[in-house]
Amino acid sequence: MSTTKVKASQLWGKSKEDLKKQLIDLKTELGQLRTQKVAGGANSKLTKIHDLRKSIARVLTVINATQRAQLRILYKNKKYIPLDLRPKQTRAMRRRLTKHESSLITEKQKKRQTHFPQRKFAVKAEA
Repeated sequence: MSTTKVKASQLWGKSKEDLKKQLIDLKTELGQLRTQKVAGGANSKLTKIHDLRKSIARVLTVINATQRAQLRILYKNKKYIPLDLRPKQTRAMRRRLTKHESSLITEKQKKRQTHFPQRKFAVKAEA
């Protein structure tokens, strides 16, 4: 049984299989501690349970973060990205026109610009 806290810096270098094995070990240890607590164990078990729960959360966080990073690499240059990998922003920002869409000009505007261009004057108006 590993009663020491798990450090996230140690977890980042591990493979997914090692992380899953460590997660299973932590969960079994947590189950044992909970049964000991019910059976009437000491109060020191409560702090160990707390540390184990936090360690499990750290392992899961590292697993999820690495998985998301791999998915980001996979969807890097694809046209559509899954919703949970897109930037959150605000609803208004997500619905805003893209730079390409806002730069487009209608046929009527094109004709107007070609037939009636902006006039150029030699004298500048003073205000």
